[in-house]
Amino acid sequence: MTLLVLGLNHKTAPVDIRERITFGPDIIVGALRALTEAEGAGEAIILSTCNRTEIYCCGCNIKPDQLQSWLARFHGLDSSDLTSYLYLHQEHKAVDHLLRVASGLNSLVLGEPQILGQVKSAWQTASDAGTVGKILGRLFQHSFSAAKQVRTDTAIGDSPVSVAFAAVSLSKQIFSDLSQQTAMLIGAGETIELTARHLQQQGIGQIIVANRTVARAHELAEQFGGYAISLTEISTHLPEADIIISSTASPVPILGKGAVESALKQRRHRPMFMVDIAVPRDIEAEVRSLRDVYLYTVDDLEEVIQENLKSRQQAAEQAAEIIELKTAEFMGWLRSLDAVEMIQSYRGQANTIKQQTLEKALRMLENGCTPEQTLEFLANTLTNKLLHTPSSQLREAGSCGHRELLEAATTLFQLDK
Repeated sequence: MTLLVLGLNHKTAPVDIRERITFGPDIIVGALRALTEAEGAGEAIILSTCNRTEIYCCGCNIKPDQLQSWLARFHGLDSSDLTSYLYLHQEHKAVDHLLRVASGLNSLVLGEPQILGQVKSAWQTASDAGTVGKILGRLFQHSFSAAKQVRTDTAIGDSPVSVAFAAVSLSKQIFSDLSQQTAMLIGAGETIELTARHLQQQGIGQIIVANRTVARAHELAEQFGGYAISLTEISTHLPEADIIISSTASPVPILGKGAVESALKQRRHRPMFMVDIAVPRDIEAEVRSLRDVYLYTVDDLEEVIQENLKSRQQAAEQAAEIIELKTAEFMGWLRSLDAVEMIQSYRGQANTIKQQTLEKALRMLENGCTPEQTLEFLANTLTNKLLHTPSSQLREAGSCGHRELLEAATTLFQLDK
């Protein structure tokens, strides 16, 4: 049974590479079906977030090199462009990797909880697309259970450390008193909601929520006493914003250099602090060159985040022990599948013998044999036929000196040595 994961993340690839191979919601279903139909993968799940893109395959004819070529080709790249950034895990290591990802042990923010929701979403998308079978279905459900146990049995989630928390911490370094500042949040997903919560706790003066779906923006803004706008209104309200934090799934930048230059003029060059959490990026990289703009990407947040991780290191060690046990548990189940086909075949043989012997016994009754004679025939014939092949094979093993087979039979049939 082939089980593999091919991918890259924030540790192996910079944001300008990661944003080129993301799978947005508009293309991921087509990609999954292309993998399973055109490329011959048996089962497939794609996990694509701002910090990672990973392809999980199982029971497939597709080889790692073929999968890498497909990934590059799908995004219009040469396969060689990705080689130095990709990692490959197979079998036991693939299971261990997913469990670590789902538990937040491989995240930019150690132990952050958002990744579990993203893993569940990836599984659901693939399930709806019809590309999840018995193995990946069981594996991902197992990862959810492992992540829950890590969260319950360790203190890995006790400290308020997240990309959102890091973004707000940085904003406090730029503006010491947030009560006098206005924050524009672009997007309305889980990360933006968490950012709004942290800003509110730090006493932010005003919150503006910009989103493609204005109704969702209104819903989020109302929770924090702010107001909502559409993405097309960003330029109009940008001069009001001291802090801009963006996290959308847009495939192209939402905020360009020209719009920011115009806003700065209207602000008389009062500083603007920007954090672009999205991959692909929401804010054009050229904005960083503007004076009075402090622009950070998800990669820039890592230093800030590291300062808040010390309390989670011991918990991470405890979590690693849980992951090791849960990985072994899944691999045990996976190995057991090798015996399933053998058991089914053996039961099939036994049922065939039973049916043939039963038919003979019924004919004996029809021909006048007593029930006692028929039952004795049934018992003796079933016993002899079921034991014939194992007995012959054990005699052959003894004759050839195959002690390992004899010892295995002793265990299999629970015999006294």
